[in-house]
Amino acid sequence: MHLIEQGVFTMYLTAETLDDLLLKVYRRLLRKRGSSDITPTKGPATEFNGVLLQIKNPRARLSRTERKSTLFSCLGEFLWYLAGSDKVDFIEYYIRGYEKYSDDGKTIYGAYGPRLFNLNNTVNQVQNVIETLRVNASSRRAVIQLFRGEDLAANLESRREDLPCTCTLQFTVRNHQLHMMVMMRSNDAFLGLPHDVFAFTMLQELIARSLGVELGPYKHAVASLHMYTKHTKAMQDYLQEGIQERVPMPPMPLGDPWSAVEKLLRAERTIRRGRQPSFANLDPYWSDLVRLLQVFRNSRDSARGEQRKKINEIKKQMNSSVYDAHIAKRQRRISKPVLPAEPLLFDPEELDAQQPTSSDDANDR
Repeated sequence: MHLIEQGVFTMYLTAETLDDLLLKVYRRLLRKRGSSDITPTKGPATEFNGVLLQIKNPRARLSRTERKSTLFSCLGEFLWYLAGSDKVDFIEYYIRGYEKYSDDGKTIYGAYGPRLFNLNNTVNQVQNVIETLRVNASSRRAVIQLFRGEDLAANLESRREDLPCTCTLQFTVRNHQLHMMVMMRSNDAFLGLPHDVFAFTMLQELIARSLGVELGPYKHAVASLHMYTKHTKAMQDYLQEGIQERVPMPPMPLGDPWSAVEKLLRAERTIRRGRQPSFANLDPYWSDLVRLLQVFRNSRDSARGEQRKKINEIKKQMNSSVYDAHIAKRQRRISKPVLPAEPLLFDPEELDAQQPTSSDDANDR
């Protein structure tokens, strides 16, 4: 008997791309309003309890709509993970307002980076997954744990501003493809889901390249998949907007990717500190990601006029046209006058302007 029939999942949706999946999820959540409402601390919401989602083409991880095209904050957050960082100043550069989820003003307790690459200051869970599947490609033990038992204990002792919403990431190799299964305790469908899909499918592709296998489907299981009432209008606008041509990201270069990842992280630090990065010995795929970071740097609110003029020059140097629409959105943003306003993480109006997100759906408790 299927899991849906058994009542394990109340909803199972499969789609080719992220946008196709979001369309299905948002339509169902909007239809469900009033019949399955909850009142968590962040505000009233509509919930599906027990959901399984699948994206058949994980490279189609970027929304091609104007409202949900949040490439730059997605990329910045993912690099925060890859750097193994829990530092607020790093993620604040890409997502303003993150400091409110810090217990000490300097670090994020539930940050994924240290848990992925330096758990308890000793364990690289990503490398362990790769080595496990190299030894036995059929293994069912290649699991990364992000939410730990001690997290709940720590929260009971003293409430934490941020706990991981992701419980586990599991990787299996079947038919020479790397499948990924993510298990989440809670997920904000409008703000958190698109960013989680980006980060986790990028990690999936990194591990697939490390193993020399193809990229398989991505599955995303959520205990509480919800839509906050305050996002109703934004979801309706997304559905009415329509989607541009569905274009996946280019495939990562073949071979072990981790030396390129290190160069990308060095370039990220260099750009964030206002200096010019090196493109030496970088494949066009990785060079494009570095140039996207340059576009972001030169289109921030603090960027000067001469910096903003550099974006056209950077755009001409891009190897792939996949990112053109995302760069154009940044250009449209900086062509408008910037009005002084207090930045609010997850405010719907700021979302379109700043492309904010929370890696851990931090307010979602």
